[in-house]
Amino acid sequence: MIFILRFHAEITVKSRSLRQRHSKVLTGNVRTLMKEISPAIKVRNQWDKLSVEVPNESDLCQAALSRLRRIPGISHIEEVAQIAFTDFDTLLAFVLAHREDVLMNRSFAVRVKRKGKHDFSSQELAAYIGGGICARVAGSHVQLKDPQQLVKIWLDQDEASVEIQRYAGLGGYPIPTQETALSLISGGFDSAVATYAMMRRGARTHFCFFNLGGAEAHEAAVKEVSYFLWERFSKSHAVKFVSVDFSEVVNRILIQDQPSLMGVLLKRAMLRASALVAERVKAQAVVTGEALGQVSSQTLSNLKVIDEVTPMLVLRPLIVSDKQDIVNQAHEIGVGQMAAAIPEYCGVISNKPTVKAQRAALLEGEQTLTDELIAKVVHEAQVIDIREVPKVTQETAKISEISSTDALSSASVVLDIRAPEEEERAPLTLNQAKVKHVPFFKLTKQIENYSKDQELVLYCDQGVMSRMQALRLREQGFQNVSVLSAVNS
Repeated sequence: MIFILRFHAEITVKSRSLRQRHSKVLTGNVRTLMKEISPAIKVRNQWDKLSVEVPNESDLCQAALSRLRRIPGISHIEEVAQIAFTDFDTLLAFVLAHREDVLMNRSFAVRVKRKGKHDFSSQELAAYIGGGICARVAGSHVQLKDPQQLVKIWLDQDEASVEIQRYAGLGGYPIPTQETALSLISGGFDSAVATYAMMRRGARTHFCFFNLGGAEAHEAAVKEVSYFLWERFSKSHAVKFVSVDFSEVVNRILIQDQPSLMGVLLKRAMLRASALVAERVKAQAVVTGEALGQVSSQTLSNLKVIDEVTPMLVLRPLIVSDKQDIVNQAHEIGVGQMAAAIPEYCGVISNKPTVKAQRAALLEGEQTLTDELIAKVVHEAQVIDIREVPKVTQETAKISEISSTDALSSASVVLDIRAPEEEERAPLTLNQAKVKHVPFFKLTKQIENYSKDQELVLYCDQGVMSRMQALRLREQGFQNVSVLSAVNS
């Protein structure tokens, strides 16, 4: 089977030298990824297109097509049948052999494109093929405008190709025709879609995760999302996954006396740290999933003061996107279910957050967030090759081992680990047990107040964050831990 790969339209209008560069990079990427499927697959660069010849085996063809549709730089993919061109009648018989079944009782038009010298015109060949189809295929008729079927023929010197089917490609630019970027990945919808956008645009994109709650299961889930995005859209080039333990930074933000600034303080600290990580992985820009006005820290005023902490270029591919559009795209690229299962930690630590943080107040709140602290957490960050991340980690699998319960006793202590504003909107009250509100980001320190044989039941709205934190407590020796499965007032 032969697939013809057509370049993204923006590549075709570039100068000859840039087009050659993009073509060469794309050829290398396709060869690398096809070789993983089968060394028998042949890839040829033909200046205005690439051809991929796959052994005529169903599994190989499907695997090759699936991968080709996810390689940045390809506008669309044409599955074609080829024959040596000798005369009109032979080509007509070839067209009928491959297209007769879809032309029966349908309107159609024939489109011919030629390269080379021939003693006939493209219109003459199209008219002959069209007339032959009408004479031989029941119910078929020519309709040049908006036909039900198109018969596409390419004639290159003495070789003819007939399109069997067309598939949409990913578009964008080949990786790494653009410079390197560092994506701040939380595992949620926004950061996942923003990362995909950069990959599609041709940027080799590393991952940086700030672990705010200290939960290994959360980090494992984010690694799984990152691995999925890389494997699906960026596998031609290895990248790094950087995990930064930000718990001490969060703790220092929590103890300052300006709770409305917490979200902006956290974002500023993240940018300061990510700039150092970007230098470490030789990235030219930091990428976030922020969208204008989506939360309080994403107003223009707050984004302005957030960006002031670093000279590093900050890219926000989703800045004018609607949330539902982001969620829809996450599902379209296959990451939606994973993203939905990961709680959004970032931005939940503010209490009645401001939409217009004042610089002087921020500087006061950052007195304990020293450059030495930021440099220390970045220096201690874990850096791994994305290829070392398994698709399903042991930590993620362990989450399902955490039991749920709705049977509470007077000895039970229910820990409501939701963010303060979530708890304020819908306070948890139970008749059967004590309820303590301990936001997840304070759990590390406050858990010291409980004995390891205490019956602890964790609660959050969706049950995901509570399972992650319950797993973490299990690892610390708290064996009598479960999550609340039902709320009975």
